[in-house]
Formats: sequence, C-alpha cells, structure tokens
Amino acid sequence: MKNKFYCLFGLAIGLMAQPVLAQQKVTYGLSFPNALHHEAEITVNFSDITSDTLKVLMPRTSPGRYAIHEFAKNVYNVRATDAQGKPLQIFRPNTNEWDVLGHKGNVTISYTLFADHADGTYAGVDETHAHLNMPATLMYALGFEKSPAYVTFNIPQDKDWKIATQLRKEQGNTYFAPNFQYLMDSPTELSNFDMAEWTVDDNGKKKTIQVTLHHQGTKEQFEEYVAKTKQIVAEQRAVYGQLPDYDFGRYTFTGCYMPQAVGDGMEHRNSTMLTSSRSLASAMAALLNTVSHEYFHSWNVERIRPKSLEPFNFQEANMSESLWLAEGFTSYYGDLTMARTGLFDLKKYASDLAGDLNYVLLSPGREYHSLKEMSMQAPFVDAARSVDPVNRHNTFISYYTYGSMTGLALDMTLRQQYNKTLDDFMQALWRKYGQPEKPYTLADLEETLAEVSGDKAFASTFFRNTINGSQLPDFAPLLAKAGLELRKAKPGETTIGMVALNHGKEGATIMNGTFIHSAAYKAGLDRTDVILTLDGRKIKKEKDLQKVLSKHKPGDSIPVTFNRLGQTRSTTLVLEEVPTLEVVPYETIGKEVSPEIQAYRQAWLGSKVK
Repeated sequence: MKNKFYCLFGLAIGLMAQPVLAQQKVTYGLSFPNALHHEAEITVNFSDITSDTLKVLMPRTSPGRYAIHEFAKNVYNVRATDAQGKPLQIFRPNTNEWDVLGHKGNVTISYTLFADHADGTYAGVDETHAHLNMPATLMYALGFEKSPAYVTFNIPQDKDWKIATQLRKEQGNTYFAPNFQYLMDSPTELSNFDMAEWTVDDNGKKKTIQVTLHHQGTKEQFEEYVAKTKQIVAEQRAVYGQLPDYDFGRYTFTGCYMPQAVGDGMEHRNSTMLTSSRSLASAMAALLNTVSHEYFHSWNVERIRPKSLEPFNFQEANMSESLWLAEGFTSYYGDLTMARTGLFDLKKYASDLAGDLNYVLLSPGREYHSLKEMSMQAPFVDAARSVDPVNRHNTFISYYTYGSMTGLALDMTLRQQYNKTLDDFMQALWRKYGQPEKPYTLADLEETLAEVSGDKAFASTFFRNTINGSQLPDFAPLLAKAGLELRKAKPGETTIGMVALNHGKEGATIMNGTFIHSAAYKAGLDRTDVILTLDGRKIKKEKDLQKVLSKHKPGDSIPVTFNRLGQTRSTTLVLEEVPTLEVVPYETIGKEVSPEIQAYRQAWLGSKVK
C-alpha cells in the first residue's frame, strides 16, 4: 500500500484448483437493502458437505495485511438452513467460528454485515457504493478451500452501480473464483464508476489493463489520471521486460476517491484497491504515486514472493523476514517510476528522498532491530491497533521506508562499483522466482545478488551487515555521483529535539514519547509532561519557544521547569543542532552538473521505455 508507509502485500495464488468432489462448490449472494445504514445481507451455500459438522469461519486477517483484524465483530443475525429451508442449530466454539450439525450435505448460511470503513482492508457500504474487501465480507468453510466459488451481486434497483473486480465474469452479475484463496484476494467495488481500458501487446500476448474510478472529479481529470497510469504501466513493464501473465488476461486498477473513503492502497494478484478521501483535483500526483507503488507489486510480492508467506494464513497473524524487499524495494520503485515518467521532477524526487533519509537515519530504531527484524514486526504495526502506548518511535523504523533507502543504497552501489543496477537484480529475481512462480528465501536473495554483482563476498557482506544487521552506507558520496548534495538543512540552528508539542495556556504539553537521543529525553522529559518555562520564559505559544532558541547556540544548557502529574519540577536541557537533512540538486546551489553527472542521472532517473 501506499500511503507509502503502510502499503501493503497481496496474495499470490495459482489458479489451478486441486481436484475436488464433482459437485462441491460455494455460492454467495450479496444484497444491499439497507445500504444507507451500512449493512449488507449475505447468503452462502455449501453443497456436498462430507463432514458431520460444517465449520464456517470469518477470516481474521487479509491478503496484504499481517495483523489480526477480527472481521467477525461486524457480523450478526447469523442463521443456517438445510436444502429444504429448515433451520439448523449453530454452535459457537469461538469468536470467529459457527459450527452447523444435522445438515444432510447442504447448508445455507445467512448473515448481516456492517461495513463502514472503505479502505484496502475492510468494507464500506453506503448509498453511493459497496466497497468490499472479501475477507472482511465473506464467510468460508473448512474443507471447501479448493472448491470453486460463485458470487452474485444483487444490485439495488434504484442504483446505477457497475461491478469492478478481478473475479471472472460468468453471467449477469455472477462472478467466479477458482478457489478460496483467489476469492479472498479479489476485492470488488460496486458503484457508478468511470472506466477506461487499453490492450498491451506484451511480447505477442494481448493483455488488458482497466482503470475503474469511483470519484467526484471531472471527465478531464479522469482522462488525465488514466493517461498517467498508462505511463506508469509502461515504465514498470520496462524494468522487467514484460507484464505478468494476468489470470483471465486482465489487470484492474480499482479506485475509490470519495469523501468517506480511508486512505490506502492494497495490491492483489490481478488488481489493486486504491482509496482516498482526497480528490483528483487536489492530490493527483500523490494518488498516482500510490498507483505506482501498488502496480509494481504485480511483479514484486504477487509473483516474486517470499516463502515465509506461503500459504497465507487467514486465521493467524502472518510474519515474514522479507518485507524490506517486498514492500521496501516496491516503495523505492514506486517513487523512482514517478521520476522516470516525469510525473515527479528532480527537485520533488530529491525532496522526497530527503524525507525518507531523515526518517531512517535520524530514528534510533536501528539500535534495536535489524532490517530483517523490522520486517518481522509487521503483525504489530501493519494497521494493527492497540490502546496502550508503545515505544515504537524509538524501537521501530518502517520496513517500507527503511527498505526503500536500502534499495537506494544497493542501486547506487551496484551502479558505481559493478556497472549493474537494481533493475538487473529485480530482473534476475523475476526470471528465477517470478516465472514460473517459486517462493524465495533470504538465502535465494543473497545468491541472486552474488550472481548479478559477480561478487559473492559483497553479497555475503551486504546481507550480513545490512539485512541481518543495521548498517547503512554514507549516502552523501553515493548521491554526489548523481549531482545531489546531502547536507544539513539548518546548520547552526538550535532545537530541544524532535518533540511534538501542544501549546496552551498552562504551557507546552509533550504529546508523544521523546526520542532517546534527543535533548528532551536526556533532560528527563517524556510524554504528558507540560513544559512551563525554558530559560525563564513561559512557553505558551510556538513563538515563545522560538524566541528562546534564537538566543542560544547548540551545546548551550538552559533551565527548564515542567509539570508532571500535578507536580512542578525542574531540570537542565542541553540544546542541540537541528539534525534535519536535505537533498538538493547541484544546479540549485550553484554547483556544476558535469556531463558525467548528466549521464548518471539519465541512466538512473531517465525513462526506460523504448
């Protein structure tokens, strides 16, 4: 997903279902008589049941997510009947399971789903649309994981809704999934969306790309969005030399940019779900940046896939040591594609690099976890929710951004030391693990890097120090080759540290835990403390803080009074220099951009479309 930091990871599933009983199948019906109040009415029929007890479950997690979400909390009015419509008794052994006995081989379950969170993980139903992530929507039964499924969407008569999905269309509003895994990986948007599609001649194979967009923008804005999405598709195809072989020959961008949507991006095998409350008019570039990230996943993660996520478990948290590649390198290419297409200019791309480098280099998390271990934190941070405060601002760095900057470092190193590129590395992974699909291990990744670089010792050191460790190179000389200067953004300016303050009549309240290396942390200040005075001056407004800082230089010690738990205390704080970094093109600071720099930039940031 992207929201670049939370994106997120879909499910690679082969379409060839294993042999099942001839008549065994699953049939769903979805209706929306109370869409105004965010309800869907759902029925599901299981035929030719072979066990005495039919165990029906609601998923607890979703492709592309790693934490537990307990989708069963939004399900109620659950009933079961047999083939003659006779009510059957249901037992509830746990929160997400309904056991049905006495069924004589056929059970129909009906239930109401409450859905009011339209993003890539949950579901949202209202008068304008039905936005359905399948694990948040559909029950399933043990023993039917390999059975074909048919889904009929009963569109209200007063709605002009259409259907956007990677499911295969059968007849009317009925769609087909070859098995449970593919069904759960197939989000669907029912709305009056705009649609465009085009065909790509991909090395002799015809492949269709669709864009469906539920939005409030103009026709011209939609056409601009489609045109730029075409550029993104072409640029990323150039990285690998081909598009994936999409099941059913089609890939669908499914967008919902409506006021009630929650910002997200979620990749799936043959589609992506894109959501935001922002409009095309106000956020075209940012929305396309998410398109870029998610589309790159159709290679990296959907087909070039870590073995640790196979098979995806819908009842437990899913953990992988490889999200730095699956999500992090995808984040790197999401932004890189924006530069290669010209949708981001050099100044914008450099500014975004600076933001990412600041986060990775200035956060203390690398002292606690390696890059691999950061990936394994996903079940705790990937849209996971908790009510107790955590110390992740000190102990965690997102594998999205950390992995992205590791990708930058590897790309620059391969270019400057081995006359190779990260494109070469991704192409090699595609050849070895993307087609045919063969899940990889960390050892496989290291072996591939050794093959691409021609230097086994380098690959071993990189994985030991950077992936299994926390070392990163000095980015300044690496970026200098491209005529980008990495430097302090505010040299000589003072700060009390990266502290979020809420100013008020009493003083300045510290809103979050302080960073371990900050002046505030070292002075003993922490979350909920109220700074009353700094250097004798009351701190009620931001300008009060700035007046104090302007009179001092880094290294100066100043007295602090603060309120903690109703008691006034005092301490001494040693001011520090603002640590923030910036990345600036040489030409903006009067430095020469040599022919060598121009050639390097073109090779790195120039379009690869021929």
